[in-house]
Amino acid sequence: MTGTSSPDRRRFLTAGAAVLGAAASAQLWLPGTARAAAASLPDGVFALGVASGDPLPDGVVLWTRLAPDPLNGGGMPDDVVPVEWEIAEDERFRKPVRRGAVQARPEYGHSVHVDVRGLRPGRAYWYRFRAGGVLSPAGRTRTAPHPHSRGGSLRVALASCQNWQHGYFTPYADMLAQDPDVVLFVGDYIYESTPSSTGVRRHEGTGEPYTLTQYRNRYAQYRSDPDLAAMHANAPWVVTFDDHEVDNDFAGEIPQDPGKQSHDAFVARLTAAYQAYYEHMPVRATAIPDGPHIQMYRRLEFGRLARLNVLDTRQFRSDQATSQAGAEDPSTTMLGAAQKQWLLDGLHDSPARWNLIASQIMMAETDLQIGEGKLWYYDAWDGYQAERNALMREFADVRNPVVLSGDRHLTMISDLKEDFADPESDVVGAEFVGTSISSNGDQDQAAFHATWDPRMPDNPHWKLIDAHRGYHLFDIRHDGIDAQVRVVDTVVRPQATPSTLARLRVESGRPGVVPA
Repeated sequence: MTGTSSPDRRRFLTAGAAVLGAAASAQLWLPGTARAAAASLPDGVFALGVASGDPLPDGVVLWTRLAPDPLNGGGMPDDVVPVEWEIAEDERFRKPVRRGAVQARPEYGHSVHVDVRGLRPGRAYWYRFRAGGVLSPAGRTRTAPHPHSRGGSLRVALASCQNWQHGYFTPYADMLAQDPDVVLFVGDYIYESTPSSTGVRRHEGTGEPYTLTQYRNRYAQYRSDPDLAAMHANAPWVVTFDDHEVDNDFAGEIPQDPGKQSHDAFVARLTAAYQAYYEHMPVRATAIPDGPHIQMYRRLEFGRLARLNVLDTRQFRSDQATSQAGAEDPSTTMLGAAQKQWLLDGLHDSPARWNLIASQIMMAETDLQIGEGKLWYYDAWDGYQAERNALMREFADVRNPVVLSGDRHLTMISDLKEDFADPESDVVGAEFVGTSISSNGDQDQAAFHATWDPRMPDNPHWKLIDAHRGYHLFDIRHDGIDAQVRVVDTVVRPQATPSTLARLRVESGRPGVVPA
């Protein structure tokens, strides 16, 4: 895989910016058997666009959801609707390679997840859907490299935390121009907060979502952002969720406010939230929820260049600590026993040059106490000290571990230490905590640095901290990872000016982060 754009790919990027426009021309059609069965659907069935995800060497997931009235439950008849799909080697669909038909079912919000196989590794493909005589916008995706491929490069964009009310999703316009091979989204795709009259944009509805229809409406609103829609249509995504897809700071089946949400009520909320998440994400059928449970941790391979371990730090965690003693309690867990063993096995047995870990929350230590003593940030891995510290010791025997995180609404780039209590201990890895797409809005940079710069001496493993909105971009090659912190000047207006805040590098065989 490569981040270099050919002329054809650049033309498609330009077209992608208008993905929700008039691409669904009735003059084009896909051959198949389902045309007559769905000839009278409402207009605008593809209002939510298209997406792809979880690329394999021979396959990828193609997604859409039929929703002509997206903010009011979808607006579809309560019927099973046939949907045709097609994938081709060219953007004009003159070289089709696979096609078929699937059923969009009302019990899954008329969402469509096509797990296409039989494709060639390391190639770009174009895809589209057809329902009721209407074509969807076209999307572009890409398969992973051949399993034994050792060369080439992989361009990954790291994103998280997109609060609709805090701003427009302007960083995606720059991400589109940078043309990543894959987008890694590590949590807070939506926010469950109530509508605010003071926000840059206002959440739909009248309160927090609790029911399936309410969560569907919230996702549909977020999907209507044109920059987000265009990015979904131009590269495959690998996604996982954090807390705001359900309820702020929840842990397992424990809500943020157990005094206000009974266990049964919260289980019902989890069930609704996880189903809506599945319905709106380009993930495989393995992620179809089982009531209040969803399989999210998984592993993706990009040849022998990179192995990506996607974590779930919400469903299996102990309730978060509220004290130093709680943070050091060896009985608490972030991952749960099964996921922890799965991660360790995948790290130690990996044939890849780079072992990437997608963690929703920050793994490196945050010491908030200026001077003597420690005051940890309990909502991150700091609240689960024993498990985090044991993982750092394991990292010492893993080839090139790099953690890609979110949650903090800040850029925090760190060396990972075998023992954070000892500044002289070995560096065992690197962590990039990506800033937010829009959450926290346009922050006061002077105020941020006045608060956080005095804490730098107590956190010598931090290499860079910043509070601009944006994302991180990685060019992964055999000899190293070149990272860019890409930022925008504003998210309170629909357009923004992007720039590179910093360039950093991780050298293969030399754990830690250095300036590029």
